[in-house]
Amino acid sequence: MRRILFLAWAEVLHIVRDRATIVQVLLMPIIQLLVLSNAATFEIRNTPTYIVDFDRTSTSRALIQHFAASGHFRIIGQSPSQDLANEALLRGQVTMVLTIPNDFDASIVREHAAFVQLAVNAEKGSAAGIVQSYAGRILKAYSEELGALVRPSIRTVRAPSAEPIPKPGGGHIVMEERGWYNPTLNYKHYMVPGILVALVTMIGTLLTAQNIAREKEIGTLEQLNVTPITRGQFITAKLLPFWVLGLLEFALGLTVGKLAFGIPMQGSLLLLFAAAAIYLVVALAIGLWISTVVETQQQAMFVTFFVIMVYLLMSGLFTPIDSMPDWVQKLALLNPVRYFVTISRAILVKGASIREIAQSLLVLVAFAVTVLTVAIRQYSKRSV
Repeated sequence: MRRILFLAWAEVLHIVRDRATIVQVLLMPIIQLLVLSNAATFEIRNTPTYIVDFDRTSTSRALIQHFAASGHFRIIGQSPSQDLANEALLRGQVTMVLTIPNDFDASIVREHAAFVQLAVNAEKGSAAGIVQSYAGRILKAYSEELGALVRPSIRTVRAPSAEPIPKPGGGHIVMEERGWYNPTLNYKHYMVPGILVALVTMIGTLLTAQNIAREKEIGTLEQLNVTPITRGQFITAKLLPFWVLGLLEFALGLTVGKLAFGIPMQGSLLLLFAAAAIYLVVALAIGLWISTVVETQQQAMFVTFFVIMVYLLMSGLFTPIDSMPDWVQKLALLNPVRYFVTISRAILVKGASIREIAQSLLVLVAFAVTVLTVAIRQYSKRSV
């Protein structure tokens, strides 16, 4: 342990004395966070949707078919249980829940008026507004088919409520919008946690890859290999300072996100930092693996940016994974960034507990063990 601390302290001194590295690690991510958090959303397709049809008539089935045929919604579940629908919404399995009451068809026949409830996961901010507009157009078209009214009346409920909604009067379908988790539809609340994950990933992976590549270039790596220190001690001492630095950067980014953008912190910060600690092992291990397959810092930089760009584009950070082609969605299962983006958003915006993020957390643990093992073995082969 003493040898590890000595080597780790030497690494800390090297980082502190390099002003360019300090700027790169602390200042640049904050600037990027402030700029990139204003990224715009794109068209959303194949929104995962859960149907709760209490009516189960030809009229309600026709409405469901309109949603399924639009291309904007993908029906992934249907049951007469509102609890199952809410659970799917909480776990992030669906983005929207469409609830059709048991008197839907009868109300249209008797009163020429009907009510449907639309609950949207509003943690995605303006993206939720786009989903709502799509649903509004579908209801408007269906309302015209029924001869009810050209334009549906829209009533917005900003927070989930179990109170019954009064039935509408006057011959039209009423859509109730419920913006869960992000009632103000602030897209920055959705983007900032994801962008912060991306910046921590880029900095941690790049610095680790360049660090060991630098040892190769200046020849000190071979000198260290002939000392009594073991390879495990060497790897731990190299990664430990960057692991601590990554956690500090993550904390700084959260502080800026809270002060500058007012991002919510609904869940446990202790749980979030525990997940961040595991994820940083993955990010740093990827950098270590890159350093074992390159010979220079320039090569490390190019390979790192290539890997990170692929990871970010397939993480659901900028565009929903549900809207990507099927083969991309399958490849995204191998993307560790995806899981930590999901975890950070779930904890901060939804207030999710360890139960809701357990699956993603276990996947990150598996990634950490696998990538670190592969990287150490590859390092051992190329550093003899």
